Amino acid sequence: MTTITIWHNPRCSKSRTALALLEEREVEPTQVKYLETPPTESEIRHVLSLLGVSAIDLMRRGEATFKELNLSSDTSEDELVSAMASHPILIERPVIISATQAVIGRPPENTLTLL
Repeated sequence: MTTITIWHNPRCSKSRTALALLEEREVEPTQVKYLETPPTESEIRHVLSLLGVSAIDLMRRGEATFKELNLSSDTSEDELVSAMASHPILIERPVIISATQAVIGRPPENTLTLL
């Protein structure tokens, strides 16, 4: 069985639903509460490569922090990755990661594409 990791926020309904979808299929993912244990810049870059998206696509653009940091789609990839590592609230949730691919669990059913 493939090892699955979920960047999880227990306070987020989408994150809880994605976790439940995995558990219903007897997958016990490694839970990383990313707000408590933020991913490093290199971990974020790795996940971006698995997702096949740019940094802006992994960001919660509606967060006050996004505006406070004056971030935009014109901000460089390096700056966006650095902002996510420093301010993990900016990372879209949940992110479900396997050895070879990752998905953003919005909608939570996206999670099932990894199984």
